[in-house]
Amino acid sequence: MFGPNPKDKHPMNGLPQVCFIQNTVSNPNIIIGDYTYYDDPEDSENFERNVLYHFPFVGDRLIIGKFCALARGVKFIMNGANHKMNGLSTYPFFAFQNGWEKVLPQPGELPYKGDTIVGNDVWIGYESVIMPGVTVGDGAIVAAKSVVVGDVAPYTIVGGNPAKCIRQRFSEEIIQSLVEVAWWNWEIEKITRNLEIIVAADIEALLNCE
Repeated sequence: MFGPNPKDKHPMNGLPQVCFIQNTVSNPNIIIGDYTYYDDPEDSENFERNVLYHFPFVGDRLIIGKFCALARGVKFIMNGANHKMNGLSTYPFFAFQNGWEKVLPQPGELPYKGDTIVGNDVWIGYESVIMPGVTVGDGAIVAAKSVVVGDVAPYTIVGGNPAKCIRQRFSEEIIQSLVEVAWWNWEIEKITRNLEIIVAADIEALLNCE
């Protein structure tokens, strides 16, 4: 056997609380990698409700890699939440029409931070919030109830509001090796064969996996 089927919505013996969400997301601008799960006892299949202000006309994407663990209540704020800030008022008058559309923002006037990207093997804790355009690197950990307003380096633990670096999980040399070896891109047979090494802390053994 080579692990659970990534196309199975509920891989933990049917436990509905845990869902491989690539099988339930329908928005083409939300891209989820294999084996990434969302854990929520209320409705784990409806992960899209946690991706806020994600309007099609904005065009930004949420990209989440493989083998990520997303805890209950994680929220992603997308670029559609932004208001014009270079005038005296930030109120979105134009959105209410009825004559107020005359102050429709011109291209480039609304802040736009680009796609939100979560790498591979990332753990995002309970009720954390990821702001627009943030990149969370491979192997990072986001502590519960954090608000992430800037990029998170690979294999770094962050926490707080706004989230700050708590510590790196490994030395720079080991982190570079982990990013380069990218075990999450191996064939699932190779991952299964080397699970004991992947969950241990012996970088040399990982680099020599066959």
